[in-house]
Amino acid sequence: MAFVLSLLMALVLVSYGLGGSLGCDLSKNHVLIGRKNIRLLGQMRRLSPRFCLQDRKDFDFPQEMMEGGQLQEAQALSVLHEMLQQSFNLFHTERASAAWDTTLLEQLRTGLHQQLDDLDACLGQVMGEEDSALGRTGPTLAMKRYFQGIHVYLKEKGYSDCAWEIVRLEILRSLSTSTSLHEMLRMMDGDLNSP
Repeated sequence: MAFVLSLLMALVLVSYGLGGSLGCDLSKNHVLIGRKNIRLLGQMRRLSPRFCLQDRKDFDFPQEMMEGGQLQEAQALSVLHEMLQQSFNLFHTERASAAWDTTLLEQLRTGLHQQLDDLDACLGQVMGEEDSALGRTGPTLAMKRYFQGIHVYLKEKGYSDCAWEIVRLEILRSLSTSTSLHEMLRMMDGDLNSP
């Protein structure tokens, strides 16, 4: 959990900083949608995680690149976008449709898509042609590999109910940390800008 927290803190700090310094506005609605996505992931629970202890896995979240503020602003935004995109892709498969309540799943997909739209607007503002390689190198590539490991895990486990439950918890934990940090930073920024 600590490594997920450190990565997401770096991502949120930098992506939030973009909102103030570069005109990239991740609106309050973006945070509300994130909270709703977390609630939906919680409601999607079909099994008690204790029934799936034998299926637990460390997905090797790429923490080492995120610690100590090593990410540039554009990189952090790219990694955050990649995390949401890969989460969307993961839950937008035929196998996911078979594993989850379709109403909740569709609401989650819609929420993730809305957050991606917000980040797409920011990416357009922040990344020029010279930054187009960010998606193929460094931290963004590490995030892609992380999600590739999740896909491999699901396949190896035969897309079992327990495997999906473990993955749901992994994504829930990441999105929860990201949203609560984003909210905290919004409040801090409001305090700093008060007379």
